[in-house]
Amino acid sequence: MGIWPLMAIAVALAMDAFAVALASGVSLKQISGRQTFRLAWHFGLFQALMPIAGWSAGLTVHSLIEKIDHWVAFALLVFISIRMIIEAFKADEGRVDKRDPTKGGTMVMLSVATSIDALAVGLSLSFLRISIWYPALVIGVVAGLFTIIGLHLGRFLSSRTRLGHYAELIGGVVLLGIGVNILYEHGAIF
Repeated sequence: MGIWPLMAIAVALAMDAFAVALASGVSLKQISGRQTFRLAWHFGLFQALMPIAGWSAGLTVHSLIEKIDHWVAFALLVFISIRMIIEAFKADEGRVDKRDPTKGGTMVMLSVATSIDALAVGLSLSFLRISIWYPALVIGVVAGLFTIIGLHLGRFLSSRTRLGHYAELIGGVVLLGIGVNILYEHGAIF
């Protein structure tokens, strides 16, 4: 596989990670180096591991994964988006502890949800008998870079506009939109 087709695949797969990172950056407003590393590392790692898992599974589970991958991603994104939307409508007074999407179960669910499409890419590469190791590395690095850019762009937008007050609501709606788009792309709706 040539570098340009591989880069196109990597960028396409990184777009969900970018969108989630953008929403996270808007929500967090202040971002530490540790938060940046955690989110970029996990998104990049999951984006790299999913094609390897898909490639390893090969033909044996292709039909099973193809039928449900979009529903798994949708369910995870809906769960997280509903939590964010509920948090947005809670009163702000006295609320110091905001949920950090770069920690714990939320980060793992976001990592899985944004990388599930990479599983299908790995399956496709196994059908073409292409070695997975170099593509997985490129896909993971690109996803990590797009996550860093999205996170800090979201923070910048939050500090420059009035988005900060509605950040969790916007973030939840964006995640819900990504979930619906995944279903649309897979022909599950419309």
